[in-house]
Amino acid sequence: MTKRNKIIYWIATIWLSLGMVSTGAVQLFKGKEGAGGVESITHLGYPIYFLTILAIWKFLGVIIVLIPKFPLLKEWAYAGFFFAMSGAVISHIASGSAMNEVFPSLLLLALIVISWNFRPADRRITAVSQ
Repeated sequence: MTKRNKIIYWIATIWLSLGMVSTGAVQLFKGKEGAGGVESITHLGYPIYFLTILAIWKFLGVIIVLIPKFPLLKEWAYAGFFFAMSGAVISHIASGSAMNEVFPSLLLLALIVISWNFRPADRRITAVSQ
């Protein structure tokens, strides 16, 4: 892995992790405003208890993405992040949200793809020879 790719990976991964932890905290503590808060989730038509589920998944995903090894769990974490953020983007668009409400989910979605694409070899699933 080149030094450039390593820098891209860590910047994207740290920014992604901070975004997931901060939105997860808002969701866990049922913040009224902000990305993924109570107002946002009810506007999208989801029940409030969904916030707790999302928050726990985000926290666990961040832990898995940041710790070394466990490449299969990392794939699942990235997939879960991708599904959650693409679902958020689609939900906001379908409910007629303003672009400034869609942008945080789009940004996190881009960071997920960048982090996943630039991850080091030891964080990838390798082909099993038979």
